[in-house]
Amino acid sequence: MMRTQLAWAHHGPSPAVPGDGVEIRPARADDEERIRRFLAGLSPRTQTQRFFTRITRPSASLVRALLAVDERRDALLAVRGESVVGHAMSFKGDATDIEIALVVADEWQGRGVGSRLTRRLLRRASVGGARTLGMDVLGDNRKVLSMVRRAWPEATMRASGGAVQVTAAVDL
Repeated sequence: MMRTQLAWAHHGPSPAVPGDGVEIRPARADDEERIRRFLAGLSPRTQTQRFFTRITRPSASLVRALLAVDERRDALLAVRGESVVGHAMSFKGDATDIEIALVVADEWQGRGVGSRLTRRLLRRASVGGARTLGMDVLGDNRKVLSMVRRAWPEATMRASGGAVQVTAAVDL
């Protein structure tokens, strides 16, 4: 399962909230430096909630993996000007149709950016036939687990090794 700090999303390139200047768009190969700066700017807590470890210097392979888009993977960015303020990705899963992962810059958390990223990611995945999703959330990430319960009240949550494995229906 992918590790995540989760929230929710919007369809098509559009402002995250009218007037805040945040656009949700597909990741591109030329986003490497922007995503590297984004990852380096995340607080240690946010890095750990998303990756289950700190990232002192994002590796080239991690950056490429976060931007990869192909028949099995999708990646979206929330950008404001030249800065990435959020990242969401999905990957064809084994036990579920897709696994998802998401992270939002500390200063943008709680402002709806994650919600729009997630909705957009799930809409794109459902067009491709995805009906179930999975994600791993750190057990102490109460904010995200609470959001999962609200968004997917029928989700299955199973604790394992300090993480909670979530399985839910893609319900749009």
